[in-house]
Amino acid sequence: MSAPPATMKALVQNAYADGDALGRALAVEDVAVPRPGPDDVLVAVRAAGVDRGAWHLVTGLPKGVRVATGLRRPRQRTPGLEAAGVVEAVGERVTGFRVGDEVYGVVRGSFAQKALGAAKSLHTKPSGLSFAEAAALAVSGVTAVLAVRAAGEGAVAPGRRVLVLGAGGGVGSLVVQLAKAAGAHVTGVCGADKADHVRALGADEVVDRAVFDAGPVAAQADRSFDVVVDTAGNRSLRRLRALLTPTGAAVLVGGEGKGGPLGGFSRQLRALLLNPFVRQRLAPLASVTSTRSLALLTERVEAGALRPVVDATYPLADAADAVRRVGSGRVRGKVVLEP
Repeated sequence: MSAPPATMKALVQNAYADGDALGRALAVEDVAVPRPGPDDVLVAVRAAGVDRGAWHLVTGLPKGVRVATGLRRPRQRTPGLEAAGVVEAVGERVTGFRVGDEVYGVVRGSFAQKALGAAKSLHTKPSGLSFAEAAALAVSGVTAVLAVRAAGEGAVAPGRRVLVLGAGGGVGSLVVQLAKAAGAHVTGVCGADKADHVRALGADEVVDRAVFDAGPVAAQADRSFDVVVDTAGNRSLRRLRALLTPTGAAVLVGGEGKGGPLGGFSRQLRALLLNPFVRQRLAPLASVTSTRSLALLTERVEAGALRPVVDATYPLADAADAVRRVGSGRVRGKVVLEP
């Protein structure tokens, strides 16, 4: 008689939901442990990051994302995209990892005790980081590193002025650190409650988001920034371009805010269309987490240029609260689940 399949605890979602309805849409259940394919790694999850990407997948907002995630309900029943943990099994073609290795990166369905990740989307966990810190860094950290690179070679450097919008969030807090480590003069825009946090990250100046959204940062601020990195995703291209020098760069990270079924992502499309016709650089960021990009990120961590910020940790049973917290915009850095 064959042994019954191994099971684990996992968060299961059967419908899109937001707000109070999240508690009814998400439940911890016993499910079968996934089996790695030839190029997969089975990870015993020690911590899973909860970012805006996870919020989009759980809520199905903006509704345009449902074309990819499932029109009526999520195709992926267990949410989660990033994690840190210990390798429990590897596929037959995997050569870079062994059982017992500590890893971090993109892991499908990471809101569970165990999850699968493609070997090409994982990297050895930096030894100086906890599992919670590594999970908070996996996707947001790669996005921050690529955002700085997207500004163009030499754009973020000594003598350059960099403006970070959403400087207190998961990606923004890391961009502030990277830009400062590169020697740039950094101005962070965030809510008043995050001002001290952003200063502690190294920002030279901090501007209240409410003041910023009411008009120019200051009369002399227009046309004064070499780089603007917008991680909040809801300012108009005209507004961002007005803050840049004539040849400055605006890096667009994510797509929050209004804009029809695509939400703020429609701004990314407009930037792509406009970029060939202007002197300024408009760079919508398509962040891909790979072993190579994680290696770049790990280098920055080990060089002391970057440290993840964990706002709060939640047990798997309180995942709805974690997702709600991310959606509230009050998070300083990242929220993490610990299955």
